[in-house]
Amino acid sequence: MKNTLTPLFSLLFLSFTPFLLAQTDSPKREFRAVWIATVKNLDWPSRSGLSTAEQQKEIRDILDFHQKNGMNAVIMQVRPSADAFYFSAKEPWSEWLSGQQGKAPFPWYDPLTYFVEESHKRGMEFHAWFNPFRALMDVDNNKLLSVEHISNKRPDWLVRYGKNLYFDPGIPKAREYVSSVILDVVNRYDIDAVHFDDYFYPYRIANEEFPDSSSYEAYGRGYPNRDNWRRNNVDSFVESINYQIKATKAHVKLGISPFGVWRNIADDPLGSDSRAGQTSYDDLYADIRAWLLKGWIDYVVPQIYFSIGYPPADYEKLADWWAQNQAGRHLYIGKATYKIDNNTTDPNWSQAGEISRQLQMDREIPAIKGSVYFRAGSFDTNPLGVNDSLRNNFYQHQALVPQMPWLSSGIPNSPTMLTAVVHNKKVYLSWNDEEETANVSYYVLYKQEGKTSPAIENAIKIHAIIPKGTHIFLDEDLREKGFYTYVLTSVNRLHQENPGGATITVKVKKKHLR
Repeated sequence: MKNTLTPLFSLLFLSFTPFLLAQTDSPKREFRAVWIATVKNLDWPSRSGLSTAEQQKEIRDILDFHQKNGMNAVIMQVRPSADAFYFSAKEPWSEWLSGQQGKAPFPWYDPLTYFVEESHKRGMEFHAWFNPFRALMDVDNNKLLSVEHISNKRPDWLVRYGKNLYFDPGIPKAREYVSSVILDVVNRYDIDAVHFDDYFYPYRIANEEFPDSSSYEAYGRGYPNRDNWRRNNVDSFVESINYQIKATKAHVKLGISPFGVWRNIADDPLGSDSRAGQTSYDDLYADIRAWLLKGWIDYVVPQIYFSIGYPPADYEKLADWWAQNQAGRHLYIGKATYKIDNNTTDPNWSQAGEISRQLQMDREIPAIKGSVYFRAGSFDTNPLGVNDSLRNNFYQHQALVPQMPWLSSGIPNSPTMLTAVVHNKKVYLSWNDEEETANVSYYVLYKQEGKTSPAIENAIKIHAIIPKGTHIFLDEDLREKGFYTYVLTSVNRLHQENPGGATITVKVKKKHLR
């Protein structure tokens, strides 16, 4: 009997080891985000033509759900294909919003404003996700095209490749126009970051060349190699937009989520040990490694949508490669929750715990500072218990967004006049910050039992993250009588925390718990 049970016990222990480790390894700062795709109504809105009230309810429900999953940021697709999920004088309302391109929500509201405000209420960053060069999807079947769409106004900037229309990145005026659309959002909306995914030049289509011969002839002088010219076009766009974003609002970050393989080692000794059929550098003309080295972006989210041990592209090898090449910028890993129990080419995705193993691996690599999940709707059915894993283990404790040392806006003022009243099984905390609007973005409340102040570097001591504008907090988590000590700190827009804080100790008596 002993010989039979021992292997079983060992197996069970190994199966739960990632969860046990996660509970003792809760970083205070970790980026935790989810992509919200609007194209073709993938995540939001659930279908086109919903009423304003229905759209807003779905926004709140999505944010509430992912806040419970531990997310502290959302990356929402605001411009899928030269259209807008916000009021724009430059581009028409998206067809996936109302059912007809150019038609505003009714009753009128601005979805981007609502999304940003609701995100910030929950202490979540909002990153505005743009598809810079995709102009129109499924050209032949698009019957609802607005007269204000760019394909009607400047068809000379666009080329058809496969079924879609794209801005030609080789045309300087086209790049300038795309930049103006993005900067318009930066200027008018309270976003935390501009975000691009992997679509610069489109993925290659077999036996079809991207049709940019005319722009190459007009603007490609000095580049005998067209591939190098294409990369320079994207380089110029990224360098320029980063400079212009910071000149407009210095606190707004620029993040890019490239395909998970920069280059294969067979093509470049600096590349990763992978055998990807297409790469970011060679096929999308996105030299993400150079952008990191030159400091043109604030964070990178490689889409490592592969499992640990997958032969052509091993998650472990790719995560290590990106960690070695992040060049001091923030590295978050893009994870494929959409593949969980839904992938026929890699059996690892049919096994519970793939995401858990990836998260545990990430936390053992200091350069990796978080994860982004594709996509919001992939969590809806809790495939193979991924929500349970996040809520009960890896993201059981709240985390602040990591700081970026190269961005700074000054340490915020500390809250003052922290008071506490115990009544009816609750502690009523209130405070004051005379210059809150100067530099405070949110508060962090730390708590522990006893008279000793909680260590504010310990994530387990974070009791609540409280949005700016709130000066009262109700603590209902009182399990027994005794002393409780609270520390309240202030944090600015770039997540720099004033470590001084305000401290108070309260005594909870037996009568308070009746």
